[in-house]
Amino acid sequence: MKVMAICAGRRNGNGEILAKEALCAAQELGAEVELLNLFDYNILPCTGCEDCTMQMGEVAMDPTKKYRGCILKDKDDVDRIIAEMRTCEGIIFAVPTYDLMPSSLYTRLCQRFLAYELSFLLEIGVIDHNPHTVAGLISVGGSMHDWQTLALESLQASMFTMSLSVVDRFMSQRVGRPGNVLLHQDQLDRARKMGENIVKAIQTPVEERTWLGDPNDGVCPVCYSSLVYPGDAHWDGIEFPYECAVCGCGGTL
Repeated sequence: MKVMAICAGRRNGNGEILAKEALCAAQELGAEVELLNLFDYNILPCTGCEDCTMQMGEVAMDPTKKYRGCILKDKDDVDRIIAEMRTCEGIIFAVPTYDLMPSSLYTRLCQRFLAYELSFLLEIGVIDHNPHTVAGLISVGGSMHDWQTLALESLQASMFTMSLSVVDRFMSQRVGRPGNVLLHQDQLDRARKMGENIVKAIQTPVEERTWLGDPNDGVCPVCYSSLVYPGDAHWDGIEFPYECAVCGCGGTL
């Protein structure tokens, strides 16, 4: 049982402190743990070249062709980071929010995920099994929810390509300066609870896993996102009165 925390904030900052609290709780329950800070790695932005998607189409039409992966994989550390992610049964992301959204350092990484889409790699046999990895999300900001409104939802939306199942999420608020979170015992305790929840989910059969976070979090009854909007027609013509922007489920309010 291996749990990794990926931090996109400054070293020894609030996000890393919370990530370490979560990992300590997981370690006490028997997990092997590791911490990765994205500031320690070279992460190039996606260029939008579409090479990965064109390869996917070619391989789908002709399975004898080999999928080469991201065109940047030998130029930075993303390939190594994702290879390490695949060794884990649980991953915790701790990401600062500077203005409503996750930091650009995190989005640099997650916008490269498409070339490593798990369902496609399983289909063509590049990966031989689905690890059914669970995830916990921590957003960290100096203000309240009103200035972090897209933080957890954006993190959650980035999980789908990697087939990471979010079982818990937590918004750290009013920690504007480095180390401020150490003055908030309730937030440190909540991070430890996330570590416990990650281990609990890992130890639960995949088909029996459920949401382990705050039952009153968000609006969506499926993914617990707060981002629900008046729906409009999808490509296939499906349309809902209201729809979750994160997981796409729909219905009436």
